[in-house]
Amino acid sequence: MGKADGAPVASPGPAAAPSKAGRNLPAAIAVGGGLGVALIVILIYAPLVWIGVVAVAMAVATWEVAKRLREADINVPIIPLLVGGQAVIWLSWPYGTTGVLGAFAGTVLVTMVWRLFDHGLAATPRNFLRDTAVAVFVTAWIPLLASFATLMVLQDDGAARVLCLMIVVVCSDVGGYVAGVFFGKHPMVPAISPKKSWEGFAGSLAFCIVGGVLTVTFILDANPLVGALLGVALVFTATLGDLIESQVKRELGIKDMGTLLPGHGGIMDRLDSLLPSAFVTWLVLTVLV
Repeated sequence: MGKADGAPVASPGPAAAPSKAGRNLPAAIAVGGGLGVALIVILIYAPLVWIGVVAVAMAVATWEVAKRLREADINVPIIPLLVGGQAVIWLSWPYGTTGVLGAFAGTVLVTMVWRLFDHGLAATPRNFLRDTAVAVFVTAWIPLLASFATLMVLQDDGAARVLCLMIVVVCSDVGGYVAGVFFGKHPMVPAISPKKSWEGFAGSLAFCIVGGVLTVTFILDANPLVGALLGVALVFTATLGDLIESQVKRELGIKDMGTLLPGHGGIMDRLDSLLPSAFVTWLVLTVLV
């Protein structure tokens, strides 16, 4: 969810031009706000529905990434990725981390075999090592990391834990946008994401710490120091998650993974910060709360 961070960028377009962050800001706010309200309602009144929401989102994100990879002539096997990704998410419900690990390992194995024989028994596989390695990366990047969001909702106060994750990552996005747009002058990693600035990172850090302290204290009724630690941890994972996707898109020569969400891009363009943050939130809150 790190699209908003960045220094001002000139944009001489018409009235509906993107914001200084490079996006159609009104559309982005409307879509983001609508999704946020829907997720809060689900977490409060029907937390188990969250598993289905994650499963659908991961299927769409996997499809977006696999489609983009195939456009770049990286032949990842889509069916094993989609089916295996669903197994990783859904088996977390009855079997916990054992189900996640088993489904992940099974997906990796099936992906290898599928790619080995996807052109028939008589054909010699081409780019087998590259394609299978990328497929394993996609499986780990999307459904495996997302599974920690479903593992979290199954814990005591699980819905509250997921809310902490969502709120703190949004704080990172908002803090990065505000500080980056108004004060951003020093690029952070221009070779990967030119719009990210150190000033934006500082804004993300400040917002994340405040958001972490408030959510952990008042939503989980836990030690504020745990919230501060969570905020510091998530500013790094959210930023790094955004940078990872930025580098993937840079190598593929694309701006967005998809076009499903106006003002945002594709589903994967909204999940880049959340995926690694889900794992870290699960880890921090499981150990310390």
